Amino acid sequence: MKTSRLFVFLLIIVFSACASSKLKEKTDGNTVKTGEIKDMVLIYSGGSHRTITWDASHFEPYVYAEDKDGKYQWLFDGFLFLEIHDGKERGYASGYRKLSARKEDWIWLITQYLTDGNDIKALDDCIEKAKSKCGRVSKRKIVISLPEPIPNQKDWGELNGKSLDFSNDEDRIVACKWYIDYIIEKFKAAKMKNVELSGFYWLAEEATHTRTFVKQVADYIHAKKCNFYWIPYFKSDGYHEWRNLGFDQAFLQPNHFFNASIPDSRIDEACTLAKSLGMSMEMEFDERAVEGGGMADRLHAYIDGFERNHIFEKTDIAYYQGNDALYKLKNGTKADNALYHKLTYIIIDRQKDKSKK
Repeated sequence: MKTSRLFVFLLIIVFSACASSKLKEKTDGNTVKTGEIKDMVLIYSGGSHRTITWDASHFEPYVYAEDKDGKYQWLFDGFLFLEIHDGKERGYASGYRKLSARKEDWIWLITQYLTDGNDIKALDDCIEKAKSKCGRVSKRKIVISLPEPIPNQKDWGELNGKSLDFSNDEDRIVACKWYIDYIIEKFKAAKMKNVELSGFYWLAEEATHTRTFVKQVADYIHAKKCNFYWIPYFKSDGYHEWRNLGFDQAFLQPNHFFNASIPDSRIDEACTLAKSLGMSMEMEFDERAVEGGGMADRLHAYIDGFERNHIFEKTDIAYYQGNDALYKLKNGTKADNALYHKLTYIIIDRQKDKSKK
C-alpha cells in the first residue's frame, strides 16, 4: 500500500488521575487508529457468577511469559476490567438481564476492582513481583467499563437528593459523569505503583440505546484527560459511526470463534472492514480453546488471519479470552502450553516493537 501521510497528535500532559491521552492516527492506505495501549486483555470480574479469584498469582500468565530463548518478558500493556451483569437479576447493559443495575451495583464493581489482593490491586502486586524476573517496565494501562444507563430505568438511585429517571438523557448523562468522577477519585486514592488509569470503556456494544447522548459522555471523559474505548460486535448498529459518537478508539469484533458454521473468511472480512473504518481489531477465544474443548482451531484461525492481514504489524488489539482462557492454556496440556506460547511470542514481539518507538 502507498503511504500518503502521517498525522501525530500530542496531548500535553496535565495533572490528572488518568494517564495522558496519546492516541494518534497513522495512514497506510487507510486510516488506522493506534493508541497508548498496543495489547489490551479483557478481564471479566464482579458478578457473583464468576468463580475466578483474580489474585496476583492468577495474573502471572497475563503479566509476563518466556520468550523463545527462555527469558522472561512483559506481556499485555493494557487491562480492561468489565462485567455484564451481577450474576443474579441485574444487567450492566441492555439485554443481559430483565432488571437494570442500580447505583449500588455500579459502586460494587469499582469497590471489588480496588480491593486489596483482588483485581486491579492484585495486578499491581503481580507486576511488582515480576520486576525481579523481567526488569523495569512502564506502568500498565487500566481501562474500566462504564455501565450503560439503561433506558427507562427508574430505580437506579439518587444523586444530590434527586431520584434519577433514565427515560430522559439528561439524567443518564448525570449518572455517567458522577461515575467517572467516582472511579477517578477511588483509583487515585488506591495509590498503586505499577498501573495507571488510561480511560473508560463503553459497555453497550451497539449504539441503539445510547446514540443520543454518548458523545456528551465522551466530551466529559476527554475533559478529564482520559481516553474512551469501544468494542462493537460485528456490524452492530453504529459501529461505523464510532468517531462521530466520540470514541478515541474502537476495536471490531469478528464474532468468528463462537460459531463453527462461520467460515475463517469472516476474519478476513472483519480485518478489511476495520481497516476501511480506521478501527483496531479484537481477537476472540475462550476456555474451549484448550485441548479437549474442541475449538483450538478457531483460535489458530484468528492468529493466522491476523498474520495474513498484517494486523499484528499495524494494529492495536483487544483480546477477549472468556473468563481466564489464557491461564488455562498456560497451565494445561503440552498442546495447550504450545498454543499459549504461539500467542504470547507474538505479544512479546509486539511489545518490544512498541518500546523501540
